[in-house]
Amino acid sequence: MSEFSQLEEKIGYTFKDKSYLRGAMTHSSYSGGKNNGSNERLEFLGDAVLELCISWELFTRFPQAREGDMTRVRSQLVGTTSLAQRARETGIDQLLRLGRGEERQGGRSRDAVLSDVFEAVLASVYEDGGYI
Repeated sequence: MSEFSQLEEKIGYTFKDKSYLRGAMTHSSYSGGKNNGSNERLEFLGDAVLELCISWELFTRFPQAREGDMTRVRSQLVGTTSLAQRARETGIDQLLRLGRGEERQGGRSRDAVLSDVFEAVLASVYEDGGYI
C-alpha cells in the first residue's frame, strides 16, 4: 500500500505513475527551493485545469445563468479558503512534504500553501490520466 493510497481513495483516482502525485505533494521548501522536484509547475497547470472544470460545470448545469453570475460562483469555488478546506478534507495537509523551516512556520495549516498543493494534485491527475 503506497503512502498516498488513502488520498487516492478519497479523490477517487488511482495513479498509474505515482511520481505525479509525489511531485504534487512536494513543497518547494522540501526540495531545497529548487523548481525541479517541487509542485510549483503543477500548481500553475492545476489552476487552469480547475478553472476549466468549474467553468464547464457551471456552464452546463445552469444554462440560463448569466456570465457575471457564473464568474462570481466560480470565484467562490476556486478561492484560496475553499481549496484549502478541500485539501484538509482529503488529508492533503497531513501528506504534504514540507521543509523544516516551512513546517516550523505553520505552512501545513496555511490556506495559501494548502490551496496551492490542492491545485497541484488536480494537475497531477490531469497529467497522469488526461482530462476525465
